[in-house]
Amino acid sequence: MKFSSALVSLRLLLQLCIRTVHDISASLFSTVWYWTPAVCRGASVVSTADREVDQKEVQNVMTPTSVNYHFTRKCNYKCGFCFHTAKTSFVLPLEEAKRGLKLLKESGMEKINFSGGEPFLHDKGEFLGKLVQFCKQDLQLPSVSIVSNGSMIKEKWFQKYGDDLDILAISCDSFDEATNQLIGRTQGRKSHIENLHKIRIWCQQYKVAFKINSVINTFNVDEDMTENILQLNPVRWKVFQCLLIDGENAGEAALREAERFVISEQMFQEFLERHSSVSCLVPESNEKMRNSYLILDEYMRFLDCREGRKDPSKSILDVGVKEAICFSGFDEKMFLKRGGKYVWSKADMRLEW
Repeated sequence: MKFSSALVSLRLLLQLCIRTVHDISASLFSTVWYWTPAVCRGASVVSTADREVDQKEVQNVMTPTSVNYHFTRKCNYKCGFCFHTAKTSFVLPLEEAKRGLKLLKESGMEKINFSGGEPFLHDKGEFLGKLVQFCKQDLQLPSVSIVSNGSMIKEKWFQKYGDDLDILAISCDSFDEATNQLIGRTQGRKSHIENLHKIRIWCQQYKVAFKINSVINTFNVDEDMTENILQLNPVRWKVFQCLLIDGENAGEAALREAERFVISEQMFQEFLERHSSVSCLVPESNEKMRNSYLILDEYMRFLDCREGRKDPSKSILDVGVKEAICFSGFDEKMFLKRGGKYVWSKADMRLEW
């Protein structure tokens, strides 16, 4: 009987010890969870008031200084490596787009870059022109820029909106027409290279800083573009390593299959070394590129690329910039490391037009 009572007492003592250890562990876990950066994602153990404090702390280092707004996904080119494809044809109404841009300015935006798709395709460039005008004249942003394939641009657009545009970047991956055909950076019989030179002249004539973007891939990695770039003399030549994004140019749901365009880090470095004499070259490897851009899609949602795909936040039009930017995956340190902040207002460039 005494032996049985002793067993019962021992069992109760063990249960008490286990419960105490469990309570201590739960308390420690709750404390550790509170101090993790996950509060920005809404961890349930943190009170609403504490989450708001932490979000404000996050915003101190997540100002949307430079934003890329892909207001349309439609394009007239079919570049095989495109990582922002025409999955929808949606474009926000003009006044809603302006409201979102105003919210970004109020949150600290200094530079807006309009991209696509092909931004000059929608409403024959008028929609884009009105946004450019609004950002420079009404919001008084220091820098307004565009990335385009150049195929839809007319001189009358420069005549109407050129004064309000700081930088125009034209995408050109090769100075060989056959290579551009293989890549898909072409439409019909138009010469992409001839068009590039024509736009270069217009940029100089209408005082818009001229920039070139090139995606380095298996079809152009061995090309020497030095002479052509020096002749065109852009203010910046952005050289990107071909990047895979699941759901865009890789994976089952993708509209492109870019695997055959992908090059190694070593191949990319060899291309850079071959062009080391070009002073305006700005290289961007996959590592530098993936999380160092603040990207807004056609619904004005920030796109998080950390997992190798584009995970959208809620729209800034619905929840505001401060809440949406928490889900952007933005790496501000890499943004600065890759030279994301530079002299981007044409008024400060002191260019000889």
